Amino acid sequence: MSVPTKTIRLTMAQAIIRYLANQYVEIDGERVRLCAGGFGIFGHGNVTCLGEALYQHREELPLYRGQNEQSMAMAAVAYAKQKLRQRFMFATSSAGPGTTNILTAAGIAHTNRLPLLLLCGDTFITRLPDPVLQQVEHFNNPTISVNDAFKCVSRYWDRITHPAQIIQSLPAAINTLIDPADCGPAFLGLPQDVQGWAYDYPETFFAEKTHCMRRVTPDEREISDAVDVLKSAKRPLIIAGGGVQYSGAEAELTALAEKHNIPVVETIAGRANLLFDHALNCGPIGVTGSNSANTLAEQADVVFAVGTRLQDFTTGSWTVFSHDAKIVSLNVARHDASKHLSTPVVGDARKGLALLNDALGDYRTDKSWSDLAASERTAWNAYVDDNIDPTDKAGNNRPASYAQVIGKVNELCDPNDRVVAAAGGLPAEVTANWRTKSIGSVDVEFGFSCMGYEIAGGWGARIAQAEKQKDQDTIVFTGDGSYLMLNSDIYSSVLTGMKMIVLVCDNGGFAVINKLQKNTGNQSFNNLIEDCNLAVEPFAVDFEAHAKSMGAAGETVHSIAELGEAFGRAKASSKTYVICIQVDAHDGWTQEGHSWWEVGTPSVSEDPSVLKAHEDWESDRGRQRKGV
Repeated sequence: MSVPTKTIRLTMAQAIIRYLANQYVEIDGERVRLCAGGFGIFGHGNVTCLGEALYQHREELPLYRGQNEQSMAMAAVAYAKQKLRQRFMFATSSAGPGTTNILTAAGIAHTNRLPLLLLCGDTFITRLPDPVLQQVEHFNNPTISVNDAFKCVSRYWDRITHPAQIIQSLPAAINTLIDPADCGPAFLGLPQDVQGWAYDYPETFFAEKTHCMRRVTPDEREISDAVDVLKSAKRPLIIAGGGVQYSGAEAELTALAEKHNIPVVETIAGRANLLFDHALNCGPIGVTGSNSANTLAEQADVVFAVGTRLQDFTTGSWTVFSHDAKIVSLNVARHDASKHLSTPVVGDARKGLALLNDALGDYRTDKSWSDLAASERTAWNAYVDDNIDPTDKAGNNRPASYAQVIGKVNELCDPNDRVVAAAGGLPAEVTANWRTKSIGSVDVEFGFSCMGYEIAGGWGARIAQAEKQKDQDTIVFTGDGSYLMLNSDIYSSVLTGMKMIVLVCDNGGFAVINKLQKNTGNQSFNNLIEDCNLAVEPFAVDFEAHAKSMGAAGETVHSIAELGEAFGRAKASSKTYVICIQVDAHDGWTQEGHSWWEVGTPSVSEDPSVLKAHEDWESDRGRQRKGV
């Protein structure tokens, strides 16, 4: 005779939160909750039911109240990145605009392969009160809500129409969040009535579970094929991406490079895979890269890509490699491993690098190749030395630039401080000029290239960092444009005691897009504040006063020397500290290290400068690999 299954009667919302509270993961020998809590803004679509459930578990799953749904979800994304995808946080919002605000953050998580659980309110399943407040009606299909918009930015998507469905759906969402190949946002639409419906759930559903982060061993035939290609190389080059860090494979990467004497270059997401002073670290590659990396890429006969999706900023729209260069790609995701007819090795980076290292045996590159790499590395470092110097060769002060700000902060920061930047001109400048002091200490969000991520991401990163490195700082580089887009999490950081140091580099608008506009022959228009449609004389925002109004400390400086002194005060401060400085919007860019990048330029125009720029731009198209 079978024993009846023990059940517990809970609402659907209560069951979701209880389940999350009982999921664990082991990290460095310590068992911790897989979900570290979440971020929430309540509305009628989530406050009464999900809010009640979250209150009951507020100790196990701490909830941070955001100031904006988009930014709080960005903070959750940054948390997951800081934790190397081993833990995640959720974001919850009401129905309607609260939910649609999160779309951009979901795009960041999807593009960057980062776990983000979204618990968003939805319209009533019964439809009895329709149309309800914030409901967008579709006359031809009443099953659609704004939540359907998340299908294109989710790795897993479901709308819970009955409380029993979470018994299958919630584990499936969790498995997506922790899967190294399919990792990305998991979205659960939670209709307002169903959240409160009760169901007799089996008690076993809520049993504590410790999850294992899967490491896929590459197929031995793929290892063999990759070794054949690599051994044929006279001028091999390793491109190290963000997947190296997610796998915890930095030591294996270093061991392979050193044993076989292969130069290493880094993608934007892969910055801080090697320390700056490692002899084989030849700089960042691509559009926002370095002369050293791009020169080596152009001459390499085999390119070994590890943990990178080979985005256009890495490949220079596929112009940085010679047409006959062979590509070997080690990636946990089949889709990424097989791009551009690569020889694929599908599997975990740590396991794959160790297997390849052994299988390569005594293979070692010729000294002439490593000598060239060393020479290029030395030349690039000399350029950066000059680029970050606030004085010219005659000892005169130069106009302040992004590079100088980055150089001064880099000089004074603690080795374990974390750097956060995104979009605009700062990703290029940080990538080119930052000199890594510790592994995995740089977060430049440039997959989705989302302005506004910086301060929110800094808040999320600080929450993660504070769990282990309370004495280190999270340093945020942001431009005035991004600051004005999303700044309210300065207030969040003060309220929660999560100190950040925020560097606001004010160049009077969207200066990097103005640079692209000018470089393609166009006139400055609608990017710099002074070139916009204005009713008054343009003026600078008082960012210091604004930050202070949200409870932060702040000051405005007028030179790089003053910046250094202010940074010391920021380090000593116990709360979020904002330092503002005006930088050159026109000529203060890093000029070297760039590769070609494909952008659409007008082939017909009444402006001769636009036509000339189009011809110049297209003249480099012949270097572009056409899919092979």
